[in-house]
Amino acid sequence: MPVRIHPTAEVSNNVKIGEGTSVWHHAQIREGVKIGKNCIIGKGVYVDAEVPIGDNVKIENYVSVYHGVAIEGGVFVGPHVCFTNDMCPRAVNPDGSIKGATDWALSKTLIKTGAAIGANSTIRCGITIGEWAMVGAGSVVTHDVPAHGLVYGNPARLHGFVCACGGFLKKESQRDTIITTKCQECSRITEVLTRDWETIK
Repeated sequence: MPVRIHPTAEVSNNVKIGEGTSVWHHAQIREGVKIGKNCIIGKGVYVDAEVPIGDNVKIENYVSVYHGVAIEGGVFVGPHVCFTNDMCPRAVNPDGSIKGATDWALSKTLIKTGAAIGANSTIRCGITIGEWAMVGAGSVVTHDVPAHGLVYGNPARLHGFVCACGGFLKKESQRDTIITTKCQECSRITEVLTRDWETIK
């Protein structure tokens, strides 16, 4: 399938976009971005320089994905989600001069395969959101989220674990550092770390 780019989108010349991907109205894709196959980049999305995005990613309307963020395959990013990339943001230096490109430290963020981030969430930089994790709408995520973890709130806390299908995981058994769970929707068996399970609020 061909790449589809809406006439109102602004896409830099040295961007790589995989087949079947759609870039919709008023999106801006900066230089050095790599977008995989079969992605949807929604209306008004901003993708900053050199951001890598995997295959089958859906980024909903008005999301801001800043330099330093990496998004793996199969990720869902809800509308108006905002990523950050600077732990100590300032417009000016202590002497009042405007900050330049070398006056700040980049903090990287990784969103791993299959994760889902709910609408209007803010993702603080320097963290990892694990495989198939789920972030509830309106959350402020300030710490790493484990694989399959369900977090929500401000600040976001771990409230349980979810299956790749989205159903809740129930503890079945435990051995040493691993807990075996079963999905209440599809019956899929998933293993999670005991240390992560024990932090459920």
